[in-house]
Amino acid sequence: MSVMKRLSMIFKSKANKALDKMEDPRETLDYSYQRQLELLQKVRRGVADVATSRKRVELQINGLEQQARRYEEQGRKALSVGREDLARTALERRAGLQTQMADLKVQHDNLQAEEEKLTLASQRLQAKVDSFRTKKETIKATYTAAEAQTRINEAFSGISEEMGDVGLAIQRAEDKTAQMQARAGAIDELLASGALDDFSGTRGDDIQAELDRMGGGMDVELELARMKAELGQGPAPQSAIEQGGPQQQAQPHPQQQAQPQQHTQQFRQPGEGA
Repeated sequence: MSVMKRLSMIFKSKANKALDKMEDPRETLDYSYQRQLELLQKVRRGVADVATSRKRVELQINGLEQQARRYEEQGRKALSVGREDLARTALERRAGLQTQMADLKVQHDNLQAEEEKLTLASQRLQAKVDSFRTKKETIKATYTAAEAQTRINEAFSGISEEMGDVGLAIQRAEDKTAQMQARAGAIDELLASGALDDFSGTRGDDIQAELDRMGGGMDVELELARMKAELGQGPAPQSAIEQGGPQQQAQPHPQQQAQPQQHTQQFRQPGEGA
């Protein structure tokens, strides 16, 4: 196969596919019906033209018959007055008219046969057009119902172009929503952990902040009390004792051990002096 033939075949196949995609059977049926109506109208006009020609020939024949009868009467009158020459002339003219009438009758018969043929063809074509119109409407209704059912099924199955676009839009919206929710949760976690600063100053719970401050203050007080206890300036808090363990409770501070001896010495001095 030559290159030109292949190109021609490819072009024809592409054009046929494009035309098949663009073609609407309902429009094609309507166009075919319109063409049949036009053809029927032409046949009817042909019947009318033939009938008109036949009627014109009939009028000509009638006119010649009347003229032939006048020539016959004129010949009779000429013979009655003894003018045989005039009678012969009238009869000769009458004979010529009869020849013309014979030719016109042949034409009339042909036109009448043609008219009958066209009338029968018109009636048959009218029947075909009526049958085609009924079939056309049936096919159009069936095609419309099938098209509607196909679109409904495609919509239910989600394979139609419209529903496919809607499905893609919904999927994109869901993906963006999930992404924004994940981003918001990540930012909340970063703010809560202190990795990000809240510049608005309104982030967090007031009650939780107050509890945190109270907890921080209590830790400071406990540490201060524990240090005072170690220095002998006050009793150790229970929580500090628990944190220090048994060894801290068993070993008192050296200053605390020295204080009772000083008190004892001060108590014995008056007796000795006595």
